[in-house]
Amino acid sequence: MSPMSRRAISLWIAPAFVALTFAIASCSENSASNSTGNSPTSTSSTAISDPKPEGGNVSSITVYTALEDDQIKPYLASFNQQYPNIKVNIVRDSTGVITAKFLAEKSNPQADVIWGLAASSLLVADKQGLLEPYAPKGIEKVNALFRDGANPPRWVGIDAWESAFCVNTIEAKKKNLPIPKSWADLTKPEYKGQIVMSNPASSGTGFLSVSTLLQMKGEKDGWSYLDALNENIAQYVHSGSKPCKMAGAGEYLIGISFGYRAVKQKNDGEPIEPVFPVEGSGWDVEANALVKKAEIKPAAKTFLDWAISEEVSKEYAKNFAITAIKTDVPPPAGYPADPLKQLYPKNDLKWAAANRDLILKEWTTRYDSKSAPKK
Repeated sequence: MSPMSRRAISLWIAPAFVALTFAIASCSENSASNSTGNSPTSTSSTAISDPKPEGGNVSSITVYTALEDDQIKPYLASFNQQYPNIKVNIVRDSTGVITAKFLAEKSNPQADVIWGLAASSLLVADKQGLLEPYAPKGIEKVNALFRDGANPPRWVGIDAWESAFCVNTIEAKKKNLPIPKSWADLTKPEYKGQIVMSNPASSGTGFLSVSTLLQMKGEKDGWSYLDALNENIAQYVHSGSKPCKMAGAGEYLIGISFGYRAVKQKNDGEPIEPVFPVEGSGWDVEANALVKKAEIKPAAKTFLDWAISEEVSKEYAKNFAITAIKTDVPPPAGYPADPLKQLYPKNDLKWAAANRDLILKEWTTRYDSKSAPKK
């Protein structure tokens, strides 16, 4: 057993939950326009809904999320229609930033609800006693592999997202470079200075890629691989989406990002080829939770009930090939024919959560000199 694994076991007491594995059945993160930066204290709250009361009082809840900017408004449309008396204040940033903010507020939680944050982050929060058990209405429709195994659960998933490369086809042709097909390809010398990747300390997409590579290759060989990859990295940025956006703009040839962003940019007409690595993609689950605090608002539970409803699940399915509740919405064009087989089969979210601090400390020591400045 490796030193990291031994230390993790001594630090981690796992909550009872169903292990998320490759058997998941059919069921994200740029710096937000409503966010003022990437430090845990800089995220701002913006009212995303404007209640129009139809009798009764207006309730207000604060929702922390790492969902993509361009997803939030269409997702919330049905909530605003169904619950016009509930005002939703969205606090949105990249996964690492939201996670750090939430954990830092442990003694005085500001959020009422967590919506669409990495399950690996919620496992860390649960270990620190920040989550209140709650079974939202409709929980029986959620695939058991997408939720905490406790009854009632402390977190409930809505979809899965996975590592993908965004490759600019125009730049590849111009530079006479092949389109990479694998993680191994990214360490080839012809790609030196051609790659951007998200920093795992601030981006959930960056973390799921790094943590899965360490599991895929073993810790020793995993860090050796990351050393080799670092030789070709031009910059680490503080957003899961930004590598794709930079590749789409032609700033760099390759952005290590995630499937939703790669597929969306191609479908929007950008010169992007989504690449899902042949060895398998790192992955995590976007999940919801009720925040444990002195006053739990009924509106917070109402929001969590809605957040796994059929209406919004169909909206999730327009963006992700794998959702927690099965819908009749076909996967977006550009995803692998069998999205489940693309996921690295031995990815262990419990291991990733238990080792998170150790992984980030080691990664920062080795590679943070190439990180973009935080705004």
